[in-house]
Amino acid sequence: MEFTAQQIANFINGKIIGNPETVITGVSPIENGEKGHLSFIGQSRFLEFLENTECAVLIVSESLILENKDYKPVIIAVEDAYLSFQILMNLYQEMQGRRTGIEAGSFFHETAKVGEDVYIGAFTYVSEKATVGDGTQIFPHVYIGKGVKIGKNCKIDSGARIYDYCIVGDNCVIHSNTVVGGDGFGFQPTAEGFKKIPQLGNVIIEDDVEIGSNCSIDRATIGSTVIGKGTKIDNLIQIAHNVKIGQNNVIAAQAGIAGSTIIGDWNQIGGQVGIVGHIKIGNQVKIQAQSGVNHAAKDGETLYGSPAINYSDYRRNYVHFRNFTDIVKRINDLENKKSE
Repeated sequence: MEFTAQQIANFINGKIIGNPETVITGVSPIENGEKGHLSFIGQSRFLEFLENTECAVLIVSESLILENKDYKPVIIAVEDAYLSFQILMNLYQEMQGRRTGIEAGSFFHETAKVGEDVYIGAFTYVSEKATVGDGTQIFPHVYIGKGVKIGKNCKIDSGARIYDYCIVGDNCVIHSNTVVGGDGFGFQPTAEGFKKIPQLGNVIIEDDVEIGSNCSIDRATIGSTVIGKGTKIDNLIQIAHNVKIGQNNVIAAQAGIAGSTIIGDWNQIGGQVGIVGHIKIGNQVKIQAQSGVNHAAKDGETLYGSPAINYSDYRRNYVHFRNFTDIVKRINDLENKKSE
């Protein structure tokens, strides 16, 4: 990769402070800037690197730039450095091109249908009556079950498994070793032990969803487990049978959602959050990391703790909890004085 500062500024509508012909040959994080590289500063806490970075060019938010000051690196001033850097990363990814064609060693059932301009990696297995949409890329060692429908322009990374009759919409990304449509955890206790309840439903993943690696999204007992349009799911997440997740949610790593829970739109669920089954989470709810949610949540709530309560209440209560030993000691001292 080799671009001039002027070329980069043209991509993101930036204003150059310094030599526009300065060339960059790579990209670095701002904390470890390298000579000839590009980085960005979008927050004031990184301003020290304006003075001492080795990077040749920096994309910087306009609000952080001082007038009439000479900077060592070339500056590209933009309204929002982070968003501008995202634009560049997306452009760079597009420039890398995409794979097409069907590699030797992959298997297609004679009733499977594959669209145009697809890529199917070696040792991928596409079962009977499965369909793969135009422009989709399926990397090696992927399993596509019977009757699965995968939309257009998806990317299914190596080792992913999509079980029978599940549906994946357009523009979805499923990362390595994720399982979509495994059996839900359904067992009926009997005198002889736990008897398995057949899991006969499927999983529906709507358009523009991204699912990280090593996730498990269970098929419904009957009906569908649903992941709504635009939702982003981190790595190592468990979503149980018959869960319904709305649109544009973000769910961080190691969260777990128990069966038949309904989650609305635009929620933010932190890492290691646990949510019990058969409850409803509203819209625009924020659940802080490591919280345990055992009750419904109304629109706009912010929850924290286990069991989770209102975030502000939790913080006030935690102040008392930290002082609890001293409070008990004071109570004991008062009781001792009273008994004297």
